Amino acid sequence: MNKDWLEKDFYAVLGVSKDASADEIKKKYRKLARELHPDKNPGDKAAEERFKSVSEAYDVLSDDTKRKEYDEARSLFAGGGFGRGGYGRGGFGGQQYDVNMEDLFGGESAGFGDFLGGIFNRGRGGRTPQPRRGQDLESSLTLSFDDALDGVTVPLRLSTDGPCTSCHGTGARTGTVPRVCPTCEGTGQTSRNAGGFAFAEPCVTCRGRGLFVDDPCPSCHGSGRGLSSRTVQARIPAGVKNGAKIRLKGKGGKGERGGPNGDLLVDITVTPHPLFDRKGDNLTVTVPVTFAEAALGGEISVPTPRGGAVTLKIPAGTSNGRTMRVKGKGIRRKDGTNADLLVTVEVSVPQNLSSEAREALEAYALATADHDPRKDLQAMAGGSSGGSSS
Repeated sequence: MNKDWLEKDFYAVLGVSKDASADEIKKKYRKLARELHPDKNPGDKAAEERFKSVSEAYDVLSDDTKRKEYDEARSLFAGGGFGRGGYGRGGFGGQQYDVNMEDLFGGESAGFGDFLGGIFNRGRGGRTPQPRRGQDLESSLTLSFDDALDGVTVPLRLSTDGPCTSCHGTGARTGTVPRVCPTCEGTGQTSRNAGGFAFAEPCVTCRGRGLFVDDPCPSCHGSGRGLSSRTVQARIPAGVKNGAKIRLKGKGGKGERGGPNGDLLVDITVTPHPLFDRKGDNLTVTVPVTFAEAALGGEISVPTPRGGAVTLKIPAGTSNGRTMRVKGKGIRRKDGTNADLLVTVEVSVPQNLSSEAREALEAYALATADHDPRKDLQAMAGGSSGGSSS
């Protein structure tokens, strides 16, 4: 456990109650992270510092183990038995600094159980620090309709809280290093005799760190933390839908003490296509045909996704709204095969007719006068075959 947790109210940082659920904490973090992200507030140092504070608070409260340790620590020391100056921030020689113990000890600071064990046992005895999985990160991505069909690999720029790039996480100014505390000789604790019992207390010189920073880093003010950016190559699978959330294993925050990296969660937005739509894994398109093509049949050219076109045979007597299937022109499935393109024909009625076309249609109407497509409607409706008058 990082000892400066005792001075920080992570619930207040996120603006949630101490009994907030994991979902409430996650929703609040997402809202604040979007508002305070450095890409949205370029050059705003206050927003950047707030973003780091929010990220630190979420890192603790989103992890059940960390949150439990944090709550227990805050409860145990709420009475101020060890004093607020005992950990994290403290004055020494007129200066204030905040050193992250995990950075100073190479990411291997003791957990809450180790710290409690040290109160009743001299030194840093206790269980071996365990590997810790990296934090899950979130990003958003907008894809074109075509890229979503077959999948695409895209670079994503991620901004995360990490070791200060100036001091590399030591908290000390470049060219200097923290030194072993001369009072406790690096243990972070001193002994106090109380009626035959020896109690270990945080060293008043180094505030329990074991290390002492004489000259804090000006970039991170001794915290050892800073905002870092990196670019990852994200492979988006074929056929991803609008609104989907893709989990990319191992692309998130780096693990600690040999632990695995976290995951990257990518919210996908697919831009609509002006012609094509999708139905499951199949793609759909509506193609206009003339009355003559629908009645007499023929061949028409149909555009396909990914470019190109196919020739589709229209059977004679095709009705308006009929759907035909073009094999293999749809979305690529997980097994590597492609779904189909569903083509719906729509009979296009001309708005203006020439005199010759009108005469031809009138002749056609006379020739087909014995064909009444509505003759069975009345019977199907359950009424009489005659008309009604009012």
